[in-house]
Amino acid sequence: MRRPSAVLLAAFTIIVAGCGGSSKTTNAPTGTVVKGDGGNCTKIEMAVSSEKIALMTTLANDFNGTKQHVDGTCVFVDPYTVSSGAAADLIVRGWPDSDTASPKPVVWSPAASGWGAIVDQRSGKTIAPASPAIMLTPLVIAMPKPMADALGYPAKPIGFADIAKLANDPQGWAAYGHPEWGPFRLGKTNPNFSTSGLNFTLAEYYAATGKKTGLSVEDLAKPDVQRFTSSVESAVVHYGDITMTFMNNWYRADARGTALTYASAVAVEEKSVIDYNTGNPDGILSPGETPQAPKIPLVAVYPSEGTMYSDSPFIILDAAWVTQQQKDAAKLFEDFVQLPANQRKALQYGFRPGNAAVAIADPVTLANGVDPNQPTAELEVPQPAVMTGILDAWAQQRKSARVMIVLDVSGSMSEDGGDGRSKLDLAKEAAIASLGEFKDDDQVGFAVFTTDLNANGDGTIYKDVVPVQRIGGNKEKLRNEIDAQLPQNATPLYEASQQAFDEMRTSYDPKRINAVVLLTDGVNDDGNSSDDATQLSALIKDMRSGTEGSQSTPVRMFTISYGADADKATLLRIAEASNAALYDASNPTTIQAVFTAVVSNF
Repeated sequence: MRRPSAVLLAAFTIIVAGCGGSSKTTNAPTGTVVKGDGGNCTKIEMAVSSEKIALMTTLANDFNGTKQHVDGTCVFVDPYTVSSGAAADLIVRGWPDSDTASPKPVVWSPAASGWGAIVDQRSGKTIAPASPAIMLTPLVIAMPKPMADALGYPAKPIGFADIAKLANDPQGWAAYGHPEWGPFRLGKTNPNFSTSGLNFTLAEYYAATGKKTGLSVEDLAKPDVQRFTSSVESAVVHYGDITMTFMNNWYRADARGTALTYASAVAVEEKSVIDYNTGNPDGILSPGETPQAPKIPLVAVYPSEGTMYSDSPFIILDAAWVTQQQKDAAKLFEDFVQLPANQRKALQYGFRPGNAAVAIADPVTLANGVDPNQPTAELEVPQPAVMTGILDAWAQQRKSARVMIVLDVSGSMSEDGGDGRSKLDLAKEAAIASLGEFKDDDQVGFAVFTTDLNANGDGTIYKDVVPVQRIGGNKEKLRNEIDAQLPQNATPLYEASQQAFDEMRTSYDPKRINAVVLLTDGVNDDGNSSDDATQLSALIKDMRSGTEGSQSTPVRMFTISYGADADKATLLRIAEASNAALYDASNPTTIQAVFTAVVSNF
């Protein structure tokens, strides 16, 4: 089986445009803590894609324990997570301190080598030189085993053509004897943010043409190719910036017995299927957390047309902020990572070794839903002009959205957001900027909530300022209305959430991604705390009933926990009940990056 070639991407301008020129960074998740602070050691800050933070933290702790030195100074490695696309943008722009709280990296390990090629092309110099792979994992289509069985897999190969057929069959799963599963529902990430989403989108175009190499610009313009790729995208339940959102939602649905109606298939890396089936859906175990296998396992379907790899390069940056001593120190860690014993640790986390001398072994096994003898075909990465054309075309061919942006305008939004402007001013600026991420055919509305909105005692707490309508030709009105908002009274969070959800569910459009984006900086405060528990319980129940079952009308509520005083725990419950995700903007100055990440779901 051939090792993957380096991914030569040349679509930086499209990817950065999709990221809104901003970044989304996070600290290492709970349970992935680097021991110590490095003291006076030469510190090797390492930016890595999220799926491998647990492995890299383990390796960093092991390496730090060896107490290696360069020029008489100890070496300390400190990994943290940054999405691949966001890191590429930051590196080209010199990793400005004003755009991220994450330190400038010495080492960068995106999910695939192509992101390094993007940085070099955009910068016009070699900042991210070709580097060895830390580990490998191929793109697969994850499906619940009963669904894969119904399609005859693995005896019958499954490819993108099969997905397109299912997506466009009005019978859905009834065509395979399972009407109780409803329509075919696909999950995939946004290719402007995520390597799995990018690779999946490229593979769609190969499947549409019947090619494995030589995809051309002329191919992209063919009507049958456009129809095929649009048909695949039409089955998407929603997009996202990371695959872990899908895997966590799927796992929770499985616990409730509704895994088969949450999603039919999700484009992920093979490693994610192993994590899920071993009871660790996001690949990160918190202290005290015990893995529990799902009731219905997933099967990794290796597309019959071929697939692509994520190769996780170890890139020692040749950037202005990286000293020679840091480069020498980073090389020590690179050599440490490539040791056979440490490559076998990659296996423990569900990756295939990057070092060809180390054999593929457990847990990459059939028992965990994956096949070590697959994939048998690898797709060639397209030429630069083709890559640009594909991402440009996806921006229009992706499934259209129907979104209500709901903004908390309570009095606390007048507080300083951290840079001298109010929290509301920062939020309005971010919401306005996010409008540019929608395509003209998307439908977008804007609503606000606070107590006594009409100032006349009539009890109004929620108001549609701009009804949901086609955003093309309506952006200026949305901008003006968002910008005109002022902070007012208290925070009726539960009732406002209920009203927004009910409104979007009543007018549900099955041909679109239906969602609410709700931002709040507080806790529920409607003047009647005695009914809080009842209100919240009813809201959670309604959201779950709307997202489960073969005839469900899923309206996903993406919540933004804004500022230090927001009720993050409750916002997480709301998001999870609707199979969406919580976004954390505890530091209000990060809200523009967070808003951009939220909108990547549509």
